Amino acid sequence: MNKALSFAKDTSLYAIKGGSMYYAWLLFLSFFILVGTYTSYRQFTEGLILTGATDQVTLEMFFANFVFTAHVAAAAVLVVAPGYFYHRQDMKELAVMGEIVAMVFVATGITFILYHMGRPDRLLHMVPGIGFLNFPNSMLVYDTIVLNVYLYLNLIGVFYILYKKYVGTFDSKHLARWFTPIVYLAIAWGPLIHIVTAFVLASNARMESWATAVLPFGFLSMAGASGPSLIIVIFLLARKYTKLEVNDSVIDLLTTIITWSLGLLMLVFAAEMFSVLYSSTEHAHSMKYNMFGHNGLNMYVPWFWGVMITLVGSFVALLFPRVRKSYNLWLPLVCFLVFFGVLIEKPMVLVFPAFSPSPLGEYTEYHVTLIEFFNVLFIWAMAFLWLTLIIKGAIGILTGDVRYEKSPSNTVKQS
Repeated sequence: MNKALSFAKDTSLYAIKGGSMYYAWLLFLSFFILVGTYTSYRQFTEGLILTGATDQVTLEMFFANFVFTAHVAAAAVLVVAPGYFYHRQDMKELAVMGEIVAMVFVATGITFILYHMGRPDRLLHMVPGIGFLNFPNSMLVYDTIVLNVYLYLNLIGVFYILYKKYVGTFDSKHLARWFTPIVYLAIAWGPLIHIVTAFVLASNARMESWATAVLPFGFLSMAGASGPSLIIVIFLLARKYTKLEVNDSVIDLLTTIITWSLGLLMLVFAAEMFSVLYSSTEHAHSMKYNMFGHNGLNMYVPWFWGVMITLVGSFVALLFPRVRKSYNLWLPLVCFLVFFGVLIEKPMVLVFPAFSPSPLGEYTEYHVTLIEFFNVLFIWAMAFLWLTLIIKGAIGILTGDVRYEKSPSNTVKQS
């Protein structure tokens, strides 16, 4: 018990220590958390009427961001799998970082769903006995199950590895018998949260843009591009500002995964565009609206072409070794573009334009309200705050700055 308390105390103390840039980053996030606390209170007391959702566009920014968080969370598998499946020692040492990203982003996705529901207490509608779970008919129930199981699998993995390393009993060649199956199950479970989320969309038969067999493959390829992009940026920052060793071979492998995930994504987009636009039936109306607008309603057009140019340009750029090896400039810049390109694709290409035309043939645009905008920023700020603190504490343990000793006062060093 004393070891567990020391683990929590020492890791927390180390996580909140840093230089001026570190505190500036935490302060930046705290601003949006402060504003978001007020806007969240407004939504939870007054309801979804404060968002931009309408009878024509019923899904808000919360749902679009939820789909994106599933991409990033599942991509952590790409860090863990090379270490445990292919026994790459350079990746195995950093696998816990991927599990931390998965844990935080799954929790963030669940938070977006809570805001999408309007009020957290509406979760009671899913509790058997109090509400109605609607299993096995509802796809949302499957999504709830896969998200929560994935969250707890990664939670167990993160705290087992960090605690064992903290007390000095971690041996990667002699793991606990129960731990290896947990890791393998988490690796297999990662793609499931994508596939089920894609099925949640595709199961809406009237939404013609989502009724496509390539949707799960598009989600998986976006996960392979956006998740490793974030992880590369984290690794580059970690090895620049801390003592954590991240070999170039790790960055190169993740860069290769991003490149060919983008290549696969180009193929998925091309296949979908050909299938829909060549026959040009009524199923093409939504895509044409997204690409070219309709009778002066052009809000989504620049976003569509901006996302396409960003993703295609990033794919082409990563084909050049000079870009892939530019660890301090071009590679993090391309990773930044890929991450935000996929993030913006969710509301402006996948979700909002899909509601036009409506069953009555109406075309409409979605306008985000200020309350909704700051609530989204609040959730993202909380996500990156937790991600920063947990990764900072984990780095302290991985580098040996935080370790258990009989005299607790000697366990934490200043980074």
